[in-house]
Amino acid sequence: MSGAVTLPTLPLRWRRNLARQQRMLVAVGAFVAIFVYLDVISPGPVSYFEISFLFANAGPLVLAAMGQTIVFLIRGFDLSCGATLSLVNVMIALYTRDTVHSQILMCLAGLGIGAAVGAFNGFFIAFMRLQPVVVTLATMFIILGLNLLIMPDPGGMVPYGITQMLTGDVIYEVLPASLVVILIALLVWVLIKRSRFGTALYAVGSNEEAAFSNGISVVRTKFFGYTLAGMFYGAGGVFLSAQTLSGDPLVGSGMLLLIFAATILGGTRIGGGQGGCVGTAFAALTLLLISNVMLVLNVSSHYTPIVEAVILLLAVAGATLGKDAPLAEHVKILRVNIAGLSKRTLPRFLERPDNYRAKLQTDWQVRPSDELTGSTLSQWRIKNWDNLRLMIPAWVLLLVVYVLVITIIGGSAWSTHYFNSLFTLALFFAVLGLGQGAVVMTGGLDLSVPHTMAFTGVMLAALSNGMDAPAYWAIPLVLGIGITLGIANGLGIVLFGMPAIVVTLATNGIMQGLGLLYTGGIPTGRSPPVLVWLFTGRFLGFAPAVWLLVLFVAAAIILLHRTTFGRRIFALGNSRRVALLSGVRVDRTTIGVYALSGFCSALAGVLMTGFSTVSFLNMGLPFLLPSIAVVLVGGTLATGGRGHYVGILGGALLLTAVATFVTGSNIPIAWRDVVFGIVILGAVLTLRERAS
Repeated sequence: MSGAVTLPTLPLRWRRNLARQQRMLVAVGAFVAIFVYLDVISPGPVSYFEISFLFANAGPLVLAAMGQTIVFLIRGFDLSCGATLSLVNVMIALYTRDTVHSQILMCLAGLGIGAAVGAFNGFFIAFMRLQPVVVTLATMFIILGLNLLIMPDPGGMVPYGITQMLTGDVIYEVLPASLVVILIALLVWVLIKRSRFGTALYAVGSNEEAAFSNGISVVRTKFFGYTLAGMFYGAGGVFLSAQTLSGDPLVGSGMLLLIFAATILGGTRIGGGQGGCVGTAFAALTLLLISNVMLVLNVSSHYTPIVEAVILLLAVAGATLGKDAPLAEHVKILRVNIAGLSKRTLPRFLERPDNYRAKLQTDWQVRPSDELTGSTLSQWRIKNWDNLRLMIPAWVLLLVVYVLVITIIGGSAWSTHYFNSLFTLALFFAVLGLGQGAVVMTGGLDLSVPHTMAFTGVMLAALSNGMDAPAYWAIPLVLGIGITLGIANGLGIVLFGMPAIVVTLATNGIMQGLGLLYTGGIPTGRSPPVLVWLFTGRFLGFAPAVWLLVLFVAAAIILLHRTTFGRRIFALGNSRRVALLSGVRVDRTTIGVYALSGFCSALAGVLMTGFSTVSFLNMGLPFLLPSIAVVLVGGTLATGGRGHYVGILGGALLLTAVATFVTGSNIPIAWRDVVFGIVILGAVLTLRERAS
């Protein structure tokens, strides 16, 4: 054909490389597009100062997100990155002197501190084979406690030499030092990626079994991967210190959402084996540009947590979309169900014999065991030993702690007042333990607890404002909000296949922003008297909250261990595929579990408002770790499928006794987080050994 024009095609190798780098190219394109948009809406052209300021502000986020990228590549999660940034910042602010020698040594020490934290995580994850989420969460709270012990309040001073070295100019008004630092970090990553260790990172993240079969040490790769990630966190902490010029024990905690968003937006796959630090660096810069756009458009800073959370959700959802995505599969199933309804071909329309229900009831009747012999008590012990051996340690430790309390406090530990305080404070942990326990039993984790509690609490206080009449409709309203949030979490997990930790972390950020917007940053209102009476009144010698605890425990045991929903939770936790093949409605159960957790978080927020008589925006933050600790210490396996609410109750009483012991002994409250973190690691490690 004389008129035909043949377009040149790229070689196959180039096309494959473009396909592999597609997500990174999207991150680069997003950076360029937003940079151009910022230049258009700004009053004048972007100056050198603004560019230098951008790289200086983005430096800590870029370095920390590069560390998280390495963790993602080996199929991990690291929740301790923000706390590690704070630890390095605190150490540099306190111990760096105004000499070149001291400044260089402390910068190197910052890298070493980060590497030590990473090695700590890597040891338990690689050698002890514990869940990365649980290990790094425990590490996060241990470090936060240490930070507050080292520096209870913001302070200290970072010498100006470090600031000038990392955020000044290499060539005056031509080349900012912050850009050079980022380029050096990327060069280090390129060298690592091209090494045998870099190949091992990608191989382990893609397929551990295949990597092991090809002679790669999976354990060593994971250990050194977490150590290297910690070193990048240490570098981020050094850069953060140069940026802030002072120390703050909590400065890195607020960066967790941004770190995850930059890592995922940069093209690194959550499932491991794909991505890299170059895309992460561009994504981090893009997130800072978005903050600048919000500043230019005069958008309230209260929207910042919401924007960060939405970006994280969109990045994860975009990475999971495709023809094989869970959403596409659900659309196919929906079409089949609609067609079956219209043609009446679904199983529910098929005729069943008259004796179907009678036969079904006969088949499910409990039959006496022919294998077990001995007394009824002996048979019960043998049947339930798997659960008993998981529950007993929490109750034994509770007894040990109580003996310590008697020894130190004395006779007052025998009084009704002590037990009233113990059971009243344990009510919060017991309520959260039901929701979080159900989630953990399915193999998930709910990180939206803190700000779900806070939002429902501040809304209830604002609506009731110290009066009982509005409380009778405000309490059901806020409980309904909690259930709705839980359903939203479940839908995100089910429909988009997103990891529970990412969805619930984003939901927590959204609720934080909504709380700021709802209150304007200053909560108002008071708890209704009926809620205050639960904790200040008396009925048969105890506060009504104690009797509420008894009723709640009975309801929780029935729900988890005497209902079809409870059986489905355990089936889903043991094996999702087996549960699905056995006829369990896996998706509905998952959504129901997170709805239960949302309800329990909201209920805890309601009770906390009554206990404190007022509400505040951060009142839920101290309950995140305990809500997980009571579940794990109570014998629930972190991998799901095993546990009992009686054990969770024992964990709630144990942690309450430890907290009251710390408070009564005048020990700094920061030690509580350290103790809780250590207890979680010990419990998970012990149960792992028994389970194996």
